[in-house]
Amino acid sequence: MPAPSLDTVFAALADPTRRAILSMLLEDDMAVTDVAAPFDVSLAAISKHLGTLVRAGLVVQERRGRVVWCKLDPDGLREAGAFLQGFGRFEGPDWDRIEALLESYGISER
Repeated sequence: MPAPSLDTVFAALADPTRRAILSMLLEDDMAVTDVAAPFDVSLAAISKHLGTLVRAGLVVQERRGRVVWCKLDPDGLREAGAFLQGFGRFEGPDWDRIEALLESYGISER
């Protein structure tokens, strides 16, 4: 199965409930019913959120007997993390250089 697109991953991360689910799964694997417990929505709604996370490659589900377990898939965030790290390479503006440039054109607040 091909890796989900960045659009799919970021769309999954756009929802606060799904982000909360991912935070919960950072702690440990959980049964679907345990994932749903803290939320004031139906089990069906949580199942839809989980389905979105699975399609985005962020969560893996596994059936153990009659219980479906959810597990965070850290590889699912790898490409998104790499994409976001690219923005961290940019430094803020060098105000001293900007001021020097403005002064060289005779523009100064001093």
